Amino acid sequence: MGPLGRPPGASARASGGSVVQQIISSIVQFLQQGIAAIFKFLELVWTWSFGEIIAIFQSDWKALPIWKLVVLIAVAAVIVYVLYKAVTVLWEAAVAVFGAFVALLTAFVSVLPYIVAAGLIAFAGGWVIHNVNF
Repeated sequence: MGPLGRPPGASARASGGSVVQQIISSIVQFLQQGIAAIFKFLELVWTWSFGEIIAIFQSDWKALPIWKLVVLIAVAAVIVYVLYKAVTVLWEAAVAVFGAFVALLTAFVSVLPYIVAAGLIAFAGGWVIHNVNF
């Protein structure tokens, strides 16, 4: 046993693990900030777009000349079509995300025996290294 009742090299392993944890934490934080920025931009675009769409439908329909009413109806039809296309794309993406999530969970479950085996091998190896003397 080394100082403080730890096996020799335990502090080196702890600091190495700490460095890896810091790197992973930094990567996760970077990804979180990037995703947050993307969603902030999406929120800005959606808010503006829906504000414009609502403003079109709040027009004073009765006071408009016939040609502007025709333009308004055409614009409304195009808006409905574009929103329909957006909904179909979002639906397809949601289905793909769900499928990817199921595949990810399946992969996690399928590698679990390997992870447990690796942990048991590491545990057994560590036990032999620290407790068996010839």
